[in-house]
Amino acid sequence: MELNTFSIAAHCSRTGQLGVAVASAVPAVGGLCPYIRAGIGAVTTQSWVNPYLALRILDGLAGGQTSDAALAAALKIDDRSDLRQIGLVDAGGAAAAWTGAGCTAEAGHRTGPGYAVQGNMLAAPGVIDAMVRAFETGAGCDLDERLMRALEAGDDAGGDRRGKQSAALKIVAREDYPCLDLRVDEHAAPVAELRRILAVARRQLVPFVAGMPRKDGPAGALPEDVAAMLLRPPAERPGAVAPGAIDPLHAIVGLPPEAAGRVAHLRAQFAPVLAEIRTLRDLDLAAAHPPVVFDPSLPYRRVPHE
Repeated sequence: MELNTFSIAAHCSRTGQLGVAVASAVPAVGGLCPYIRAGIGAVTTQSWVNPYLALRILDGLAGGQTSDAALAAALKIDDRSDLRQIGLVDAGGAAAAWTGAGCTAEAGHRTGPGYAVQGNMLAAPGVIDAMVRAFETGAGCDLDERLMRALEAGDDAGGDRRGKQSAALKIVAREDYPCLDLRVDEHAAPVAELRRILAVARRQLVPFVAGMPRKDGPAGALPEDVAAMLLRPPAERPGAVAPGAIDPLHAIVGLPPEAAGRVAHLRAQFAPVLAEIRTLRDLDLAAAHPPVVFDPSLPYRRVPHE
């Protein structure tokens, strides 16, 4: 199967997490491209996909090979390496990538500390550059946010020239199971939909996974508050959109309900801004500066105030 797509494999130096974010105009890209092993590395295989390349690379990394050596060894025994595209990082953040001469243009890759970005059949060469910039400028964010921003930047820059269909985000921490494994398999705006799903997962899935058994500790039980949250219907959980809730893109901006493509575009455009706002809200600056309260009603009050 030829997966003409754009993706990023990355490592977080702060948490040790490894992850892959990928989007394509082919269904179920998340089931075929990302391969990650805790404490070993993260690989994405695309173009004419050969999953065994990813598995051989992970075996090589586990055996002590460097990223470049593991990639070269895997490609050496592939009879059509010219059709493959691979990106990987190891558990130390060393990256490597390969774009075969037979990959469909526009095709290419870039690597840097902690990441490998690659794509083929792209709408423009700027897709890869935009993803790199987004990942590098988000250095202060968690890995899920950095990967999501990189995918959104690639999507905004044109992405796959055939259109949009699926997207995925997968992250592995210390356990053998992923801490995030999110997929959009058939959607007109998969990257924007993945952003929406990520917001829900942060409120509902992440607390559940945090309470799951660990390989180096007792199995334990799910925390009571998480269990209580998951016993509620999905529509009543944190992050859910209440039935009948006003969608500001429709009600305030004035977009008609049938303008799904435009709505998805606007959501993707503003997602990084909203993420920055969430980050700022979480900052505790009390030690550096006393609270500042802005109250526009003060000049109009008839009572003394401080």
